[in-house]
Amino acid sequence: MIFLKLSIIIVNYNVKHFLEQCLISVFKATKTIDAEIFVVDNNSVDGSVSMIQEKFQEVKLIANTENVGFSSANNQAIRLANGQYILLLNPDTVVEEDTFTKCLDFMDSQPDSGGLGVKMIDGKGKFLPESKRGLPTPSAAFYKIFGLSSLFPKSKLMGKYHLGYLSKEENHSIEVLSGAFMLLRKKALDKIGLLDEAFFMYGEDIDLSYRLILGGYKNYYFSKTSIIHYKGESTKKTSVNYVFVFYNAMIIFAKKHFSKKNAKLFSFLINIAIYIRAFIAISIQLIKKLSLSIVDLSSTIGVIYLIAKYYQLYTNIIFPTKILYIAISVYAITWTLSNFVLGGYDKPYKTGALIKSALAGTIIILSAYALLPKEIQFSRSIILFSSLGFLLVSFLNRVIFHLLGWGKLKTSLKEKKSFAIVGSKQEGNRIQNLLEQVAQIEKLYFVNPEPSNSKNNSSFDIELNQLYDLVRIKKINEVVFCAKDISAQDTIEIMSRFSSIQKVDFKISQPNTLFLIGSNSIHSSGDLYMMDMNTINKVENIRLKRIFDIGTSSMLLIFFPFLFFYYKRPLSALKSILKVFIGLSTWVGYHENSSYEKLPKLKNNILSVSDGIVPINPETCAKLNVVYAKDYSIFADLRIVIRNLRHIG
Repeated sequence: MIFLKLSIIIVNYNVKHFLEQCLISVFKATKTIDAEIFVVDNNSVDGSVSMIQEKFQEVKLIANTENVGFSSANNQAIRLANGQYILLLNPDTVVEEDTFTKCLDFMDSQPDSGGLGVKMIDGKGKFLPESKRGLPTPSAAFYKIFGLSSLFPKSKLMGKYHLGYLSKEENHSIEVLSGAFMLLRKKALDKIGLLDEAFFMYGEDIDLSYRLILGGYKNYYFSKTSIIHYKGESTKKTSVNYVFVFYNAMIIFAKKHFSKKNAKLFSFLINIAIYIRAFIAISIQLIKKLSLSIVDLSSTIGVIYLIAKYYQLYTNIIFPTKILYIAISVYAITWTLSNFVLGGYDKPYKTGALIKSALAGTIIILSAYALLPKEIQFSRSIILFSSLGFLLVSFLNRVIFHLLGWGKLKTSLKEKKSFAIVGSKQEGNRIQNLLEQVAQIEKLYFVNPEPSNSKNNSSFDIELNQLYDLVRIKKINEVVFCAKDISAQDTIEIMSRFSSIQKVDFKISQPNTLFLIGSNSIHSSGDLYMMDMNTINKVENIRLKRIFDIGTSSMLLIFFPFLFFYYKRPLSALKSILKVFIGLSTWVGYHENSSYEKLPKLKNNILSVSDGIVPINPETCAKLNVVYAKDYSIFADLRIVIRNLRHIG
């Protein structure tokens, strides 16, 4: 028996901050509706479950112990739902305050409706074409796979996949709804069945939409409300993985619903697409990953060669050609590898990492130089001048990549940006304090979120109706909306209006949080501004930890014969050293307790943060885990290993 009007189901996987923002908007939108809210967590490790338990106790939480996929997770909640309507909602969305009311009223007015989707925009305010789609028939798939639908989006023949010929500002009967926001009539689901669990991540929305049509229902695109969809946040995958998963889902759909002849044709087209797209994706990834290092290596070789030539010219010291070429290659490779190890290729590119790489590479080269026989020693002057040359060309390469848009260069100073904060003075000051810790503010403007005739607006720089001109004339980089003071509906309306301004980004700040959420484009991951912490899962810390493990285990292997009788259990110690050396384990990790699983994942550890400390209670162990994960230091690992060296077995 149905007791409620609406059951909202959100499947979450490691997008805690987006989920929190989504839930805040959902609760605002259900104030006048008899609704229940389910969150099905697919074994997230980012603290999503604890966040829900602490902040949203009204939510009906289903915490899975494994990632069961989108379809299975939704079905878990649908079986428990008591709503007349079921809404499948992505966690990386924000809904307007009246979105649900408008959608439910429309569904009530259309008794033939089985499902409904809405107008979606991305984090830049741009309309998402998947808001309305047609079935992926062989012809529609052909036009999409080979790019014809993008070239002729308004064509009724070639634009069938995204129905580009239908106005996004009007309601339409369509074929396929988006799984990001899929409002379903419960009676229709009871008739046609739940989501097909053969689809793990993609394609289930197409399958369900088609089955609704086969069941005698209509699917509608509803244009009178909008949501933000930070596309891709809940399914961050490599491009290659996306290609295989998505297109294989299309093959499953074809085999299930098309005739054998059409299914074979569709599968043939899809398989061609898989290999073409996979080849392109792999090529692009390799080019992106290796292009800068190849440029660095080549330009460093060139610089060292020029320095060596001029050195020989002005000193009349001639080096054997063979030794010269070998030395140049070894030096260039050493500096390039130092760049890799010390974060010179991490984005955004940091000048500090280049300086560290130059110093480290130079120290390694000079140390090796001192061990060489005198007859094959190269000039120290060339090494020192070449280190400066390496630093210069590496910096110039990153400047060029930055200008070409292939990477972002970050100097030792934070990049200066201009901000506009839309919110009350109190919230504005809170956001300003947060921004000052994570960004270099060039200009900051406070925008009155209330109508221009409201009182107490003298403390604001401009009115809301002047925001567009401010952004355009003052070249504002980011607009921050305070959710406490401006509605989601107004936020979405402003973002949609500003979508033509390419260089402005948007962030949303929920009250009482230490983060701002935004997304720079449909193809990029949403980004967060958070309090800067040296967390253990930062790329550079993961790399440093592995270097530490390799370095210490190598030294312990070398000196094992001398330390044999020092170890309490020498054979077990040797086993531990080998495990760390080959990467099966790490030296230091968390103390195992009830809370450590919520922290960033680490390899199996030989020692824990609490080893060697006098007996301590579980609460203190939990705090040690958090401190270790939040503010990682390689020296902490060193202290723990030294303190417990005798007991590593």
